[in-house]
Amino acid sequence: MKLVFFSLTGQTRRFVSKTEFSSMEILPDNPFHEITEPFILVVPTYDEDVTEVVDDFVDYKQNQKFLIGIAGSGNLNFGPLFVYTAKNLAKKYGVPLLYSFEFSGTIEDVKKFKKVVSEIDVKRPDRC
Repeated sequence: MKLVFFSLTGQTRRFVSKTEFSSMEILPDNPFHEITEPFILVVPTYDEDVTEVVDDFVDYKQNQKFLIGIAGSGNLNFGPLFVYTAKNLAKKYGVPLLYSFEFSGTIEDVKKFKKVVSEIDVKRPDRC
């Protein structure tokens, strides 16, 4: 499964690298890259002005068609605002919020996330 992620401070990048899945980073200076395979979007929690590049990526060409779900990183100290960026994007694009984790995730988070992804990968209709 392909992971597409956005990271400003490196927390999300560190989490994604620990999963060992194939990945692609959305870069703020050029988010307009086409993806032609199913992917999971992994995003940190920031104000919408900061994460607008994520919308630019998802809305580019047919990218939204391949978006399977979203995972979010955040800080539990923010209470109900924990992973609100991921929650908002999941609602906006009509896909599930698959997993949430704090900061760059723990070893246990990585294990749980990989299990969630493997279960999705098995259920995909385009798999033989």
